[in-house]
Amino acid sequence: MSRRDHAAPPPPAEEDRRDSQRVPIRLLVRDSALGGSFEERAGNLSLGGVYFAEGHPPAGARVELRFLVPGLRGEVRCEGEILRVTRAAGAFGAHVRFQDLPLETELAIARYLETART
Repeated sequence: MSRRDHAAPPPPAEEDRRDSQRVPIRLLVRDSALGGSFEERAGNLSLGGVYFAEGHPPAGARVELRFLVPGLRGEVRCEGEILRVTRAAGAFGAHVRFQDLPLETELAIARYLETART
């Protein structure tokens, strides 16, 4: 066998992974650079982060997030790193990765995603 035969298979395409692991969610978002009030946004939730649409691109590289996850007591409050901003249909989409989520919160999100898919 050649060395190539022993290589690990390539990871699944990012879009495929997102499509299979995201569920709709309402969340509150505040730009960390600007501060101010939290604004409600429709988006979708995955194990590693969220996506939401805005009328304008975020000013900074970080946002503060608040949202509810069924099965978890209280509201999730965390920071997120904006990985990229896309534009479609006159809106800007923010692709955000969670920063420093407690294990309990990650597990609650995973349970919620699993039950939402079935």
